[in-house]
Amino acid sequence: MATPIIISVPHQLGRAEARRRIEAGFAKIINLLPGSSGVRSERWDGDRLIFSVAALGQTVSGVIDVLDAAVVMEIELPGVLRVIAGSLKERLQKMGQLLLTRK
Repeated sequence: MATPIIISVPHQLGRAEARRRIEAGFAKIINLLPGSSGVRSERWDGDRLIFSVAALGQTVSGVIDVLDAAVVMEIELPGVLRVIAGSLKERLQKMGQLLLTRK
């Protein structure tokens, strides 16, 4: 099994507001995956979102933990998607920062 992509995005929103923004913006996060054809499963366990998504005919799975001062994403990329891990990590980091910037 490959090492997952791990992204930590600090925030100053508090846990409840950060979770609300992740819930509202989850589709934007998923759309960053190339060839994404939609969410296969998505469920919250406390402040942890557990998901799997179809992308380029493969299943991408991961978790998003909403903490008091950060949101941590851990995403497993299968097969050919591992090749784009670096650029995907940068795009996910930027999207996370956009979602969690105080407005």
